[in-house]
Amino acid sequence: MELLEVFAAVVEQQSLNKASQLLNVSQPALSRKIGNLENELGAVLFERRGKRLVLTRAGRKCYEYALEFRRLRRRLTEELGALTGRSPARTLTIGASLTTLQSTLPDLITLYMEDDPDTDIKAVTGKTHEIVSLVREHKVDIGLVASRVDHPYVRCVPLFDDHLCLVLPDGHPYAGEPSIGIGDLNRLPMILFSKGTWYRILMDELFLRYAIFPDVKMEIDSFEAIIRLVPTCHAAALLPKSYLRSSLLADNGLIARNIAELEMTKRTTSLIYSEAAEHDAAVRQFIAKARSAFPPYTVQA
Repeated sequence: MELLEVFAAVVEQQSLNKASQLLNVSQPALSRKIGNLENELGAVLFERRGKRLVLTRAGRKCYEYALEFRRLRRRLTEELGALTGRSPARTLTIGASLTTLQSTLPDLITLYMEDDPDTDIKAVTGKTHEIVSLVREHKVDIGLVASRVDHPYVRCVPLFDDHLCLVLPDGHPYAGEPSIGIGDLNRLPMILFSKGTWYRILMDELFLRYAIFPDVKMEIDSFEAIIRLVPTCHAAALLPKSYLRSSLLADNGLIARNIAELEMTKRTTSLIYSEAAEHDAAVRQFIAKARSAFPPYTVQA
């Protein structure tokens, strides 16, 4: 069992060095463990191609059984807990990108906790590529990112599409306009996301495409701060539609307007998890709850 866990870690990290750091063993010791497993099974599990480790056919079959052993171990733990009357406490660690942490994750946690209030939920945040790495390295059970992810050993469940909206304070000259175009953002006083953030990169590309030069008053990476400062500064902002709940807008004296060109900023919010994590009951239930919160996702042409 131990050797199969070690083998699975090397497969998922795609590197002896990274796997040794994850397992807290030296790289020579890890190599010996893989060699011992190959000797025990009588099969070569990896081929070395330069610095890369590539699974052989025997290695791919062995990885399938390693995942099955993980599933059986979880099932054994659950059934023994039921027999002794001590069901193991559920824990769930969720990695979220900045956008989803501020917009989607709180509602999903609330929905999940309605049926499982005793689950110990932890959340960590990072950029999308960091969350993908955390999922792949089994440092979080599930990830929530504002992107579709195509990565080996990572499953992706798209939930919904999102795009930016123009946010204005009540009484703004544009508030009562029957229609607003992208050109109306030129010279408009605005509060934008900080440089380097994904949405700011998206906005700058949009501004460049349409030759828009907004009057940038502030650059902030907090949704909440932008919401609070828009009416104070009597400026405008671009924020994801998923964040702009009716109550949030009403409580802060704001309105949201759609602009046709902003629909080109569409992103897909997705859940991501490893092949091994899908055997965990808490992960499966969180995915089911998340899917129930949104209409069935349809791939856009």
